[in-house]
Amino acid sequence: MRVTRAGAGHLILARGRAAIVAGTLTVALGSLVVGCAPSPDLASSTPTSPPPTATPAPTPRPTPAATPSPTPEPTPATAILPGAADRASLEIEATYDVTLDVTVATGAIHVGAVIEARNDSGEPIDRLELNTIAARLGGLDVRSAEVDDRPVDVEVEDQTLVVPLDGVLPAGASVTVELSYTATLRPDLDGSDWLFSRAGGTLALYRWIPWVSRAAPFDRPNHGDPFVTPSSGRVHVVVTADTQMDIAVPALEVAPEPQPEGMAWTFEVSDVRDVAVVLAPELEVATGEVDGIPIRAFTRPGGLDGERLVALAERALHDEATRLRVAYPWPVFAVVETAGGYGMESPGLIWIPTSTPPANLTYLVHHETAHQWFYGLVGNDQQAQPFADEAAADLLARTVLGSLRGSRCDRTPLDRSILRYSQACYYEVIYIQGGNVLDDLRKAMGTERFWAAMGDYVEAHRNGFGGTLELLEALREASPVDLTPTLRARFPDLY
Repeated sequence: MRVTRAGAGHLILARGRAAIVAGTLTVALGSLVVGCAPSPDLASSTPTSPPPTATPAPTPRPTPAATPSPTPEPTPATAILPGAADRASLEIEATYDVTLDVTVATGAIHVGAVIEARNDSGEPIDRLELNTIAARLGGLDVRSAEVDDRPVDVEVEDQTLVVPLDGVLPAGASVTVELSYTATLRPDLDGSDWLFSRAGGTLALYRWIPWVSRAAPFDRPNHGDPFVTPSSGRVHVVVTADTQMDIAVPALEVAPEPQPEGMAWTFEVSDVRDVAVVLAPELEVATGEVDGIPIRAFTRPGGLDGERLVALAERALHDEATRLRVAYPWPVFAVVETAGGYGMESPGLIWIPTSTPPANLTYLVHHETAHQWFYGLVGNDQQAQPFADEAAADLLARTVLGSLRGSRCDRTPLDRSILRYSQACYYEVIYIQGGNVLDDLRKAMGTERFWAAMGDYVEAHRNGFGGTLELLEALREASPVDLTPTLRARFPDLY
């Protein structure tokens, strides 16, 4: 295990900074007309008298060349057809090329995104719904937006950017969306502000990339996650800060590029549902490895113990992958100390607040690590079906820790959206009761069958979407005993 500064010496891949240029080729064609003067008419006659004086031919005048008509620029090629569908979809295969420019002193950011999106829904769509919490927390201002090089007007609705396609994108067709926005990070950690904040010298950005999603409200009566995001096969990111900072990202290779004032970093990740970024001065990095996966813990001076975070992450990653029988899917795992709020998961990287009590640190690292499979590898609608990721992740974490416990709230149905649980009992119902119900199913069907079915569920929905019903049906179909009575009692809307 080794501890270093997270400066340029720690980041090892030297790539050039990427630039994306989209344009059209205009060919201007002109016509040239050459004018000819008429020849003089020469009459011949028998001379009976002195020949007449020849009339001089008129002086030739060059015909002016025709002025070429301006050639209009060709209409950019597009697969969009005239019409309307009144439909968006989550079944969009999208890649993202994004830039993030940060003014550290004020928390002002400028984000540019190029999204290549293919409609895999099987039906036409006429808009994309993109999610970013900058719309709710950062005072987002859309500065530009184009669809296949044609300007469009984006509507900001809650945490959703509604991008009209100005026509219909058929099933199987692709479109390029380019947009940029400005926003400002919150200066405190109150409420949900910690997700998009500049506090205690740490800049933390969650769900800052405008990402294909569905329209969902951000407000909720608890700390549930109001998100649903498909996985992307490629995300290319360039981050630029105007002062010297260190960065923590979920990439194995990061290319630093010193700037006249500040620093830039370029990296790329694959098969992810988001890219969380943390910036801070003087990040310390403790490193380790487990099962061939590099572990990096990023901490602030005087903050959490980086070596302990590495040890906990190594234990969690190994034990949870072994129990689930599904390998950790990304090439690196990062644990990052943040200024406050809650623990938070994102693919390849988790946040651990600096204020985490020492007695709770082991559990929190294990719970957020378990989300690498439940939400990270197999996605779900976290707003509508929190059981599918929170209960499954908490069961996995508490099973390897041996820390299952009873709930401190009354028995409540488990198939509700996050909007229907109170702050006081959301955790106790969805995490604790949910994990206990799954453990009851394990006891009924047998430990080996249960965990084999859980792993099969993850593999069946790898890089896609599962859900509460899909998870429960995977268990029910693998069980030698009838699980229906338990399922009907705890999931009345589904059974």
